[in-house]
Amino acid sequence: MTRDLPDLDAMEAFGALIAERLQPGDVVALTGGLGAGKTTLVRAIIRALGHEGEVPSPTFTIIETYDHLRVPLVHADFYRLEDPSEAMEIGLDDYREGAALLAEWPDHAGGFEHEPGCLAITLETVGDGRRAIVKPGEAWQSRIP
Repeated sequence: MTRDLPDLDAMEAFGALIAERLQPGDVVALTGGLGAGKTTLVRAIIRALGHEGEVPSPTFTIIETYDHLRVPLVHADFYRLEDPSEAMEIGLDDYREGAALLAEWPDHAGGFEHEPGCLAITLETVGDGRRAIVKPGEAWQSRIP
């Protein structure tokens, strides 16, 4: 399925739809080139779940946690990982317990599409906007935004 996101308002609305359906144990795996909007969509999801204030990109910290939201979240940016085993070394499984994972550059951590709770989203630049190509895992079939 594809969804056109012509502007920031559309990205915010899409993020709100995902947030509304997000459950602990889910993974939202975001792929796309640099500047495709992955962090923008993550920020929209986090704001829609009730976070107020800054949402830093974890490009250098790799992981940011948000335990105070309706659904506890782990926001991970795996861009800097050189090998998928590094995700295990930083304790990703421990962070994920009871939380949803918003993963940028998921392929650098070995990918998550094999998990039933994975909502895989590829963002592409289309003119001044974006297009989301969405592949829901089994657990998302009835919740797809």
